[in-house]
Amino acid sequence: MKKHFTFLLAGSLLLLFQAAFGQNVTVRGIVRDASTNEALPGVSIAVRGTTSGTQTTPDGAYTLSVPANARLVFSFIGYTTQEVAVGTRTQLDVALAASASELEQVVVIGYGTATKRDLTGSITSVKGDELARLPATNPVSSLQGKVAGLTIVNSGRAGAAPTVRIRGVNSTNNSDPLYVVDGVFQTNIDYLNPADIESMEVLRDPSSIAIFGLQGGNGVIIVTTKRAARGETRVSFQSMVGVQSVQQRINLSNGAEFLKLYSAQLSNIGAAPFDATRYTANTNWQDQVLRNAIITTNNLSFSNNSEKTTTYLSFGYNLQEGVVKNDQYKKYIGRINEEIRVSNHLRIGGDITGFHWRQQDPGTDLNNALWAAPIVPVQAGEGIYYSMPSFQRAQVGNPVARINRANRTTDNQGYRAIASIFAEVKFMQHFTWRSAAYTDLGFNQGRGYTPLPYRFINLGEGTTRTDTTFDRSVRTSVSQSQAVYRKFQQDHTLTYDRTFGQVHHLTALAGFTTLYQGSTSLSGNRRDTTLNIPNNPDFWYLSIAQQSNPGTYGGGAGEEAYMSFLGRVSYSYAGRYLLNATFRRDGGSKFAPARRWGNFGSVGLGWVVSDESFFSSWKGMDFLKLRAAWGTVGNGLGIGSYVFYPVLNNANVGVFGNNVYTSVAPAYVPDPNLHWEVVRGIDVGLELRTFSNRLSADINWYDRKTNDILTTITLLGSAGNTSYFTNLGSIDNRGVELTLGWNDKLGEDFGYRLGANFSYNRNVVESIGNNIDFQILGNGGVNRTETGKSIGYFYGYRQTGIYQTTASLDKTPAFANSLPGDIAYADTNGDGRLTEADRTYLGTPFPPYNFGTSLTLNYKGFDLMLEGQGVAGNKIFIQRRTATFATLNYEANRLNAWTGAGTSNVEPILDNTRGNNFLFSSYFLEPGDYFRIRTLQLGYNIGPRTLERLGMKQLRLYVSGQNVLTFSRTTGYSPEAPIASPIAAGADNGTYPVPAVYSVGINATF
Repeated sequence: MKKHFTFLLAGSLLLLFQAAFGQNVTVRGIVRDASTNEALPGVSIAVRGTTSGTQTTPDGAYTLSVPANARLVFSFIGYTTQEVAVGTRTQLDVALAASASELEQVVVIGYGTATKRDLTGSITSVKGDELARLPATNPVSSLQGKVAGLTIVNSGRAGAAPTVRIRGVNSTNNSDPLYVVDGVFQTNIDYLNPADIESMEVLRDPSSIAIFGLQGGNGVIIVTTKRAARGETRVSFQSMVGVQSVQQRINLSNGAEFLKLYSAQLSNIGAAPFDATRYTANTNWQDQVLRNAIITTNNLSFSNNSEKTTTYLSFGYNLQEGVVKNDQYKKYIGRINEEIRVSNHLRIGGDITGFHWRQQDPGTDLNNALWAAPIVPVQAGEGIYYSMPSFQRAQVGNPVARINRANRTTDNQGYRAIASIFAEVKFMQHFTWRSAAYTDLGFNQGRGYTPLPYRFINLGEGTTRTDTTFDRSVRTSVSQSQAVYRKFQQDHTLTYDRTFGQVHHLTALAGFTTLYQGSTSLSGNRRDTTLNIPNNPDFWYLSIAQQSNPGTYGGGAGEEAYMSFLGRVSYSYAGRYLLNATFRRDGGSKFAPARRWGNFGSVGLGWVVSDESFFSSWKGMDFLKLRAAWGTVGNGLGIGSYVFYPVLNNANVGVFGNNVYTSVAPAYVPDPNLHWEVVRGIDVGLELRTFSNRLSADINWYDRKTNDILTTITLLGSAGNTSYFTNLGSIDNRGVELTLGWNDKLGEDFGYRLGANFSYNRNVVESIGNNIDFQILGNGGVNRTETGKSIGYFYGYRQTGIYQTTASLDKTPAFANSLPGDIAYADTNGDGRLTEADRTYLGTPFPPYNFGTSLTLNYKGFDLMLEGQGVAGNKIFIQRRTATFATLNYEANRLNAWTGAGTSNVEPILDNTRGNNFLFSSYFLEPGDYFRIRTLQLGYNIGPRTLERLGMKQLRLYVSGQNVLTFSRTTGYSPEAPIASPIAAGADNGTYPVPAVYSVGINATF
């Protein structure tokens, strides 16, 4: 009996236990942000070990029926996943903390966002705080050296925009990327203040850029501007002021050296000696026209985030003086962003940016300072300057007189307004509809004035006496120009986002968008032959001069429109297997009517290997993801709006009786099937984190091919050799990218981070007019584009030395008129003689290797940043040395000119009548390799106790040096030769210096 009672009691207890713990309970709660206490909509809540789950509503609330012994997993993009046991509770509120993990960071993609962990393409994000610390008026300049596969060539000229190339040169036309600023398609972002940027994402592979259709073929840079911080009211001020200085002058001969070299040149050509008795000066013209220049960037912002509204207001002022005297650029920026949360389901908002710029042109270039003879004094008094010697007087002006005469004789300015408005509706828990309209309106105007010349002193030479002259033939003139730009864009998207069970996450997007942009321009100038127009901006208008006086006038207009349908599906299974597919159907008005519409798309796959069960045995490895993507996208940038229309030009004239009639002829033959360039590519990548996430590595391999290149060819045999604009040829860019990072701490107070990136790009023209031996020439034939070589490669003779004697000339292939002291060229085809057929490939102007390094140290309140950047593998054409229109000043290399057998095997004889020595050859090329200490910055963050006494939230002071040291073998001001033109790049013709900048700054938040 006792046994039966014990068994019955045990069974009863077991039944009670099962009843207690097997019955479901209903749990309710609200999920909030741990730092702001703001409700978080869309948080995924899953019951661990089951497929049950839900998501929070727009007000952060959730309700879920779960077993009493359940554990709930709360996860949300950008926040640390949290697991909580339910126990006996029915009310369970959770606060999620923002994720510090790099993999959980949210990055902006086309028409949406995603976590870095879920990406299947090559996207690099750079935070705005990294850009705001650097002294640049254009924020793109500060990306240099920070992103693998990104080539940036800066210019030191005040207000100049950098040249940007993503994964090489993609076209023989325009290779600039597309900028997307808060959804607006742009071709430049000079209207932005660096301090006003939240982040910049560089999209490199076709999988990432395919959703941008016809305008994304050269890569995309997405810019997100700042918004008000959650739950805070802030006032922030950032200010930097610096001094720009030219680190390296071009090494020219001084007065004594010039006279020595010029005398040798006259002797070599059998000319009479030059009488330099009165030319006793030793003027460094570079010092006369260059200066230390000021740069400053400033931004004041106010932000407020209340329960229903979010407001962000900022004002910016930037000033950059150029290192060439009188060069100056100013810009003023005002921006306001407002968002209103009408309800938990409806949000509306808008953004307005006002931009005003003014630029003062120096009115001269640096070449004049390089050409001018150093034996001439500068000036004798106010308005009286010395002219150049007779051998260059007609071709070269006094550099100081030129720059002073042009001082404050231009008034160039512009206004721009960029505005947007949006509405976003969330419905049926998983759907979001967003509509946005954008406009970008610009108005630029310029006025200029040509004043009377100065008086000049002509120093006596030989029997010619010194005299003073004034050019009475010069008359004052004025010029005016105006240009109006307009852009209208609308985007409408529907997004579906849902997690099914515990493992399936699907995001689907469909959209419709249109874009219209147009412009008109007018320009003219008029010279007054009767009166002298005063040097006063109040009179710089065309009407001030007599209407009967001579002048030139011009004008133009253009417009184009696009319509697009787009879609994207992103799917992940257990966060482990990733799929991303995009599609866009794009139509553009600038193409032939029969070929205006095109379809573009991509597929990306990812596998988070580290989430597999077998990965736990891989000791030391924290994260590993493999990804691959394929995509196709279009490139229609850089061509005119009406290229498929027939255009007529004036041609020959005919006389019929007493009348003369002008005939017309087609400017080019339009291709009825003209369409965009098609870019297709594949991208394979690996991402890993190891050593407790201290070491990170991203490795990419890509192969991107552009087909149907837009090209102008000449129809041989046609009347006047008519041009034909068509799709012809293909270009391949293939390369690798590597990004490494190490992040660690030593103790509680000392932390450090090391970073490095490297990229290699191989550019090959796979085909371009193969059946007609077609070539594209640039820069007078110095650059050549043809099948089998890189775009715009240098094409000329290869120097092998200097002909030392007549006997050596007889034994070596030479031109018929070659003489001892001339450059010896290689007989590349081996036929025993020198002809044009011996010209060959001499290198590429585009650097195939790009690299960057960084080191950041933090100790208590101090931080130290060191960044380096460089390129390798390219050549620079020293075009400034090829001028022969007069005897010009000599660069220092000519001090080693050949004077007899054995004296030089590099520098030819001083004789500017020997044309063979000025043929384009490797003699005029220099290696473009360089490494630069890009940034050296020391900062200090004021401690919390001091901040509390000051009533501040943050205060950082810093000193910084940029471009402080450059290691290079180039002889110009900067190793960054222009590469804007794909077919005529790499020429240093007195390239504007990229200066070193020494600055101090302050960042304060209240």
